[in-house]
Amino acid sequence: MLLALDAMGGDHAPLETCSGAILACEIFPELEVALVGDKRAIEPLLESASAEVRGRVHMIHAEERITMDEPPAVAIRQKRHSSLRIAMQMVRSGEALGCVSAGSTGAIVAGGVLVVGRIPGIDRPGLGVPLPAVNRISMLIDIGATVRCKPVNLYQFALMGDIYMRKIIGIQSPSIGLLSNGQEQVKGDELILEAHELFRKSSLNFIGNVEGGGIPFGAADVVVCEGLTGNILLKFIEGTGEAIYSLVREELNQRFLPKVGMIFMLPMLKDLWARFNYENLGGTPLLGVNGAVIKAHGRSRAKAICGALRVARDFVSRNGVQSIAEELSEGGTRE
Repeated sequence: MLLALDAMGGDHAPLETCSGAILACEIFPELEVALVGDKRAIEPLLESASAEVRGRVHMIHAEERITMDEPPAVAIRQKRHSSLRIAMQMVRSGEALGCVSAGSTGAIVAGGVLVVGRIPGIDRPGLGVPLPAVNRISMLIDIGATVRCKPVNLYQFALMGDIYMRKIIGIQSPSIGLLSNGQEQVKGDELILEAHELFRKSSLNFIGNVEGGGIPFGAADVVVCEGLTGNILLKFIEGTGEAIYSLVREELNQRFLPKVGMIFMLPMLKDLWARFNYENLGGTPLLGVNGAVIKAHGRSRAKAICGALRVARDFVSRNGVQSIAEELSEGGTRE
């Protein structure tokens, strides 16, 4: 299985992207990775790989890279020799079965639409991220692909989230919640009220509105919202987790008795941190495009890049794109 990796995307590229590719190939013997980027920068970073792994890591030279501060759609159109665009062209041509990038979210979304193309029946793509809750994994969609939405966009996000959770995660009848400022049906703005009606009349397992405070407790298997709201919510969750972790460490450094108790609590805290650490969650699938496109966190280091490649591998192996396309062509009905 060949996956294309934007070796120049992310805050720590190309060192961490190349290290992540090597790590993924060490873990998954069937995996091949095409590192797309500046060959002169990439080649020295592969010297530490074993001969067996090195035989499954390929270099595709790209003269340009897309930075975080560039207008996404303009960059994708104009930088035809950028690492991100070439990686996506490999998906479109069928040379690669999927691509991964830790680069600009906007550029990844623009490339997904303009280069890879949309699945028929989908107006706007959605980024769906699995979030650890108390007793389940919940998908939050959208987290930034489509900032401003129409009711039909939210409905299509719900359809794709439902299919993803059933086909990829294995939940038989995922519950669908619509993020609002109250659980009551009358709560929300015009967008939420109109989307609520679409959800209610569909065959989805729609449980109504959910509030932000219910997401960490697993209020629904799929929580649907606008990209702007979802992105703010996700960044808040990440920031809160990091702040709590920092506060705990600060208190431990200042007090003796908690240090003693922490010796016994350390294994539990490590397991808890692992559940919420984005590096262990891997990447976020861009749902609605006609290929496996995975967005990794911009701060991704090797472990997170490896996780994103794992997500792409699983998405391809379980025919994620085909499942969404087939069910939408049948009107979103379930098996």
